[in-house]
Amino acid sequence: MSPPVDRGALPGDARAVVVTASNRAAAGVYEDRSGKALVEGLEALGFDVEGPRVRPDDRDELEAVLRNAVDAGFDVVLTTGGTGLSPTDVTPEATRPVLEREAPGIAEAVRRHGAGKGVHTSVLSRGLAGVAGRTLIVNLPGSTGGVRDALEVLGPLLPHVVSQLRGGDHG
Repeated sequence: MSPPVDRGALPGDARAVVVTASNRAAAGVYEDRSGKALVEGLEALGFDVEGPRVRPDDRDELEAVLRNAVDAGFDVVLTTGGTGLSPTDVTPEATRPVLEREAPGIAEAVRRHGAGKGVHTSVLSRGLAGVAGRTLIVNLPGSTGGVRDALEVLGPLLPHVVSQLRGGDHG
């Protein structure tokens, strides 16, 4: 069971954007369920959410979307998809050049949480987490289960992260 989330700690103007990396969803072959699950989860945490912005697994295009989100001043950018071992999975490669400081403990916690729930393939995710400007970027798996598990980890952290990135002091 995840720790309770202090929703009151999240600033009322906290903004997030969800980016889905998927060739098939971008082409309309199937519905983007993981992006929608992320939007719903972030809204439940109190974020004003844009997206999901569905893009193909293209490193340059994904990097541009991430840079635009940072420039637009979003507090949080969560990506879903493109973190596996497939040759087309390029989300971490698109994310790394955008990040100014990595936060590897966040990505490790997401993988560890999934593995602890018996989803052994969660350790195959190459997702990154880190900060660009005042924006937290976290790469999540492309499955709805992986998204739900990640939100269990991120939910309690995000109010503190947003506060810190906005210059808040340690509580």
